[in-house]
Amino acid sequence: MGSNEGLHTVVLVRHGESEWNNDNRFCGWVDVGLSPLGYEEATTAAEAISASGIDISLVYTSLLKRANITMEKIMEVSSLSLSRDQVIKDWRLNERHYGALTGLNKADCVNKFGADQVQVWRRSFDVPPATMDDNHPYYKAIANQPAFAGILSPDQIPKTESLKDLINRTIPFWTTEVEPNILAGKTVLCVAHGTSLRGIVKHIEGISDEAICKINLPNGIPFVYHLDKDLKPVGEREYLADKETVKKAVAKVANIVPGQN
Repeated sequence: MGSNEGLHTVVLVRHGESEWNNDNRFCGWVDVGLSPLGYEEATTAAEAISASGIDISLVYTSLLKRANITMEKIMEVSSLSLSRDQVIKDWRLNERHYGALTGLNKADCVNKFGADQVQVWRRSFDVPPATMDDNHPYYKAIANQPAFAGILSPDQIPKTESLKDLINRTIPFWTTEVEPNILAGKTVLCVAHGTSLRGIVKHIEGISDEAICKINLPNGIPFVYHLDKDLKPVGEREYLADKETVKKAVAKVANIVPGQN
């Protein structure tokens, strides 16, 4: 990778397809695992990173197991021998909280509320869904998740979030915790979620509030940035997959009513 000499390398990966991605449900902070396809995607992502020759020296991920399982598969297949201190899990990389929409089927929501309204909830910059109240069927499941114990109290857990809200928790973490390590010469792998990664992509590329709402990130396909001394990208984001595979995966994420183009 001679042309990238002197540049910093960052690899971002959205977790493999989750059980609720497969069911087309709003997931957010509910701690679901990977679908069978998600495990395959995690393995493929690991193989792509291994084949790239990128030498990962520091890993970041969220507290949610769909990201953690993907990260562990990447470490296993890529034979990454990192210490506990080199694998950092932080709640600020969690997926966006979908509030009252959590657990609902996206296609059913389109039928009930209309495609335009659902798209506003999914892809607007600063419009959050309705808040999750204490009687919501998944409120206790989120509040009592073992991964949050001793880290987040129930009153610290969001009740809903827009992309703007998510960026306000994710990017301060990125700039204060991750970027100093990048500048120190670490090659960072971040395994997270569609919306938390969109916030990071917006930050790295300097994308406008409007433009970031139109970007969809595929499950299980790593993408790479080469950054200069000011952590500005040199060249475009580089997916570790062929263009047709990326195109199909992005279209799948964008399509909230399966079977429709």
